[in-house]
Amino acid sequence: MRYYTYFPGCSSSEGGAKAYGWSAQAVAKALDVELIELEDWNCCGSTPYTSVDELASFCTSARNLALAEKRGLDLVTPCSACYVILSRTNSYVKGYPELRAKVGEALAAGDLEYHGTVRVRHLLDIFANDIGYDEIASKVKRRLGGLKVAPYYGCQVVRPEPGFDHPESPQSLDRLIESLGAEATRFPLRSRCCGGSLIISEEDLALGLIHKLLDSASSDGAECIVTVCPLCQTNLDIYQGRINKRFKTNFNLPILFFTQLMGVAFGIEGKDLGLKKGIVPVEKVLAQYIER
Repeated sequence: MRYYTYFPGCSSSEGGAKAYGWSAQAVAKALDVELIELEDWNCCGSTPYTSVDELASFCTSARNLALAEKRGLDLVTPCSACYVILSRTNSYVKGYPELRAKVGEALAAGDLEYHGTVRVRHLLDIFANDIGYDEIASKVKRRLGGLKVAPYYGCQVVRPEPGFDHPESPQSLDRLIESLGAEATRFPLRSRCCGGSLIISEEDLALGLIHKLLDSASSDGAECIVTVCPLCQTNLDIYQGRINKRFKTNFNLPILFFTQLMGVAFGIEGKDLGLKKGIVPVEKVLAQYIER
């Protein structure tokens, strides 16, 4: 059994990506991994907040690091944004003495302190590098042969330096998909931005980015897209109807979390993976593999 401190993040805990949290825990259990939720965690500080009040964002994020440090395990999150923010805070607090002092003062007000010993990791990193593709393949009960999947990393999970995969041509998700028996399709835009929260403030720009991603995936024969990021899943799933209306397209691509695809291959029941939580139905594409 492997143990990790688990930071679910707002989206996969009580937000729109609950299915990500459910499927992450279900798959972890199947792999003899215990994700121990960080007690009394708070929002990571979020990417937009960083541009509004950088110091407050660092302090908010550092509180989670201080809490995690007490347990002495790697801090793991399924959310790409949380991964970036927590990693950035960790790096900056250790690298900039003046910032470390200010953050330390804020933490002290809550009877906390941080010594910089926490290792921040993404869940994909854990499965790909700690568990490994052979072990994942050994847990497969329903090989996903014939299923064509576009691996979508998004722009954040591959960006922290040093990261666990190549920032422009990552392969970890591709290899994981293939370990399940599916085909990872060619997807040149695999690490491009989906627009993120710009869908709220700059809708036209974000819709254009989403359209390019859907077009690229479908053009290379993908039957579904698998992602590691809650916001990427939200944007590509929820806005397909609007994309179709604006660009005169007919996209109907299910957008799955990578843990959901793993769960299907592991034979885990669909309700435990939240397969019905998406907007674009997954039943047609996954019909022959889903536990009934």
